[in-house]
Amino acid sequence: MDGQSVVELVKGKFGDGVLEASEFRGEYSILVSSNIAHECLKYLHDELNFEYLVFVTAVDFGIDAEYRFQVVYELRSLLHKLQIRVKTNIKENQDIESVVDIYKSATWDERETYDMFGIIFRNHPDLRRILMPQDWTGYPLRKDYPLKGRPEDDDWLDKHLPLGQLKRPRHTRKPFSLVQK
Repeated sequence: MDGQSVVELVKGKFGDGVLEASEFRGEYSILVSSNIAHECLKYLHDELNFEYLVFVTAVDFGIDAEYRFQVVYELRSLLHKLQIRVKTNIKENQDIESVVDIYKSATWDERETYDMFGIIFRNHPDLRRILMPQDWTGYPLRKDYPLKGRPEDDDWLDKHLPLGQLKRPRHTRKPFSLVQK
Protein backbone atom coordinates (compact mmCIF):
# COMPACT_ATOMS: atom_id res chain seq x y z
CA MET A 1 0.00 0.00 0.00
CA ASP A 2 1.19 3.50 -0.82
CA GLY A 3 -0.11 7.02 -0.16
CA GLN A 4 -1.94 7.29 -3.47
CA SER A 5 -3.83 4.03 -2.88
CA VAL A 6 -4.87 5.28 0.59
CA VAL A 7 -6.25 8.46 -1.01
CA GLU A 8 -8.13 6.39 -3.60
CA LEU A 9 -9.60 4.10 -0.92
CA VAL A 10 -10.79 7.10 1.10
CA LYS A 11 -12.27 8.72 -2.02
CA GLY A 12 -14.01 5.45 -2.88
CA LYS A 13 -15.49 5.13 0.61
CA PHE A 14 -16.57 8.75 1.15
CA GLY A 15 -17.13 10.04 -2.41
CA ASP A 16 -18.20 13.70 -2.40
CA GLY A 17 -17.21 14.01 1.27
CA VAL A 18 -13.61 14.19 0.07
CA LEU A 19 -13.35 17.78 -1.15
CA GLU A 20 -9.72 17.74 -2.24
CA ALA A 21 -6.70 15.46 -2.29
CA SER A 22 -3.14 16.55 -2.90
CA GLU A 23 0.42 15.29 -2.88
CA PHE A 24 3.56 17.32 -2.33
CA ARG A 25 6.98 15.69 -2.15
CA GLY A 26 5.50 12.36 -1.20
CA GLU A 27 3.20 13.74 1.51
CA TYR A 28 -0.50 13.18 0.97
CA SER A 29 -3.27 15.44 2.26
CA ILE A 30 -7.02 14.95 2.14
CA LEU A 31 -9.52 17.75 2.74
CA VAL A 32 -12.81 16.27 3.94
CA SER A 33 -16.19 17.74 4.80
CA SER A 34 -16.53 18.44 8.54
CA ASN A 35 -19.59 16.21 8.82
CA ILE A 36 -17.59 13.10 7.79
CA ALA A 37 -14.25 13.96 9.41
CA HIS A 38 -14.78 11.70 12.44
CA GLU A 39 -16.01 8.81 10.31
CA CYS A 40 -13.07 9.24 7.90
CA LEU A 41 -10.54 9.20 10.74
CA LYS A 42 -12.20 6.10 12.21
CA TYR A 43 -11.99 4.39 8.81
CA LEU A 44 -8.30 5.28 8.48
CA HIS A 45 -7.64 3.94 11.98
CA ASP A 46 -9.75 0.77 11.91
CA GLU A 47 -9.59 -0.33 8.28
CA LEU A 48 -6.36 1.14 6.90
CA ASN A 49 -4.19 0.78 10.03
CA PHE A 50 -3.35 4.44 10.64
CA GLU A 51 -2.99 3.67 14.32
CA TYR A 52 -0.80 6.60 15.36
CA LEU A 53 -2.04 10.18 15.68
CA VAL A 54 1.01 12.41 15.30
CA PHE A 55 -0.82 15.65 16.13
CA VAL A 56 -4.01 17.67 15.93
CA THR A 57 -3.79 21.40 15.29
CA ALA A 58 -5.59 24.17 13.45
CA VAL A 59 -5.01 27.00 11.01
CA ASP A 60 -6.82 30.35 11.31
CA PHE A 61 -7.57 31.89 7.92
CA GLY A 62 -8.94 35.10 9.46
CA ILE A 63 -12.37 36.52 10.07
CA ASP A 64 -13.04 37.33 6.41
CA ALA A 65 -12.56 33.76 5.16
CA GLU A 66 -15.56 31.60 4.25
CA TYR A 67 -14.27 28.99 6.70
CA ARG A 68 -12.30 30.61 9.48
CA PHE A 69 -10.50 27.48 10.71
CA GLN A 70 -8.99 24.34 9.30
CA VAL A 71 -8.50 21.48 11.75
CA VAL A 72 -5.53 19.31 10.77
CA TYR A 73 -4.89 15.69 11.79
CA GLU A 74 -1.53 14.10 10.98
CA LEU A 75 -1.75 10.29 10.99
CA ARG A 76 0.88 7.60 10.66
CA SER A 77 0.67 3.92 9.81
CA LEU A 78 3.59 2.07 11.34
CA LEU A 79 2.52 -1.10 9.55
CA HIS A 80 2.57 0.49 6.07
CA LYS A 81 5.24 3.10 6.86
CA LEU A 82 2.93 5.86 5.59
CA GLN A 83 1.84 9.26 6.80
CA ILE A 84 -1.28 11.16 5.75
CA ARG A 85 -2.75 14.52 6.66
CA VAL A 86 -6.53 14.88 7.03
CA LYS A 87 -7.91 18.41 7.06
CA THR A 88 -11.41 19.79 7.53
CA ASN A 89 -12.74 23.34 7.37
CA ILE A 90 -15.06 24.80 9.98
CA LYS A 91 -16.72 28.16 10.52
CA GLU A 92 -16.00 30.41 13.50
CA ASN A 93 -18.67 29.15 15.91
CA GLN A 94 -18.91 25.62 14.54
CA ASP A 95 -17.77 22.74 16.73
CA ILE A 96 -16.27 19.46 15.58
CA GLU A 97 -16.50 15.91 16.91
CA SER A 98 -13.63 14.85 19.17
CA VAL A 99 -11.50 11.92 18.04
CA VAL A 100 -10.48 10.88 21.56
CA ASP A 101 -12.66 7.78 21.14
CA ILE A 102 -10.41 6.76 18.22
CA TYR A 103 -7.03 8.13 19.33
CA LYS A 104 -6.56 8.52 23.10
CA SER A 105 -3.57 10.81 22.55
CA ALA A 106 -5.90 13.37 20.94
CA THR A 107 -6.90 14.42 24.46
CA TRP A 108 -3.91 16.73 24.81
CA ASP A 109 -3.81 18.04 21.25
CA GLU A 110 -7.52 18.86 21.19
CA ARG A 111 -7.17 20.69 24.51
CA GLU A 112 -4.25 22.69 23.11
CA THR A 113 -6.17 23.50 19.93
CA TYR A 114 -9.14 24.61 22.02
CA ASP A 115 -6.87 26.70 24.26
CA MET A 116 -5.06 28.47 21.44
CA PHE A 117 -7.86 28.80 18.82
CA GLY A 118 -11.13 28.38 20.74
CA ILE A 119 -12.32 25.43 18.64
CA ILE A 120 -14.84 23.30 20.55
CA PHE A 121 -14.39 19.53 20.29
CA ARG A 122 -17.77 17.92 20.91
CA ASN A 123 -17.75 14.92 23.31
CA HIS A 124 -14.21 15.60 24.52
CA PRO A 125 -13.86 14.07 28.02
CA ASP A 126 -11.99 17.03 29.57
CA LEU A 127 -12.07 20.10 27.32
CA ARG A 128 -10.39 22.87 29.30
CA ARG A 129 -7.35 25.08 28.93
CA ILE A 130 -3.99 23.34 28.98
CA LEU A 131 -1.41 26.10 28.28
CA MET A 132 -3.12 29.32 29.33
CA PRO A 133 -4.50 29.92 32.84
CA GLN A 134 -8.11 28.79 33.34
CA ASP A 135 -9.38 32.35 33.82
CA TRP A 136 -7.65 33.75 30.70
CA THR A 137 -9.91 35.33 28.10
CA GLY A 138 -9.21 35.09 24.39
CA TYR A 139 -7.33 32.67 22.17
CA PRO A 140 -3.71 33.68 21.42
CA LEU A 141 -3.23 31.95 18.03
CA ARG A 142 -6.23 33.56 16.38
CA LYS A 143 -5.36 36.10 13.71
CA ASP A 144 -7.43 38.78 15.44
CA TYR A 145 -5.46 38.45 18.70
CA PRO A 146 -2.92 41.33 18.85
CA LEU A 147 0.73 40.34 18.57
CA LYS A 148 1.71 42.30 21.66
CA GLY A 149 -1.30 41.18 23.67
CA ARG A 150 -4.36 43.13 24.72
CA PRO A 151 -4.69 45.76 27.45
CA GLU A 152 -6.98 43.33 29.32
CA ASP A 153 -4.04 40.89 29.49
CA ASP A 154 -2.21 43.42 31.64
CA ASP A 155 -5.06 43.34 34.17
CA TRP A 156 -4.64 39.57 34.46
CA LEU A 157 -0.86 39.91 34.81
CA ASP A 158 -1.22 42.60 37.50
CA LYS A 159 -3.61 40.37 39.43
CA HIS A 160 -1.52 37.19 39.24
CA LEU A 161 2.15 38.28 39.20
CA PRO A 162 3.98 39.70 42.20
CA LEU A 163 4.30 43.46 42.49
CA GLY A 164 7.27 44.87 40.61
CA GLN A 165 7.75 41.85 38.36
CA LEU A 166 6.53 43.85 35.35
CA LYS A 167 8.01 47.29 34.72
CA ARG A 168 5.46 48.42 32.15
CA PRO A 169 2.34 46.94 30.58
CA ARG A 170 3.15 44.18 28.15
CA HIS A 171 1.19 45.63 25.24
CA THR A 172 3.20 48.86 25.39
CA ARG A 173 6.67 47.31 25.55
CA LYS A 174 9.16 48.35 22.93
CA PRO A 175 10.49 45.61 20.66
CA PHE A 176 13.84 44.10 21.61
CA SER A 177 16.81 45.26 19.55
CA LEU A 178 20.40 44.04 19.45
CA VAL A 179 21.55 47.44 18.25
CA GLN A 180 22.12 49.84 21.15
CA LYS A 181 21.45 53.50 20.59
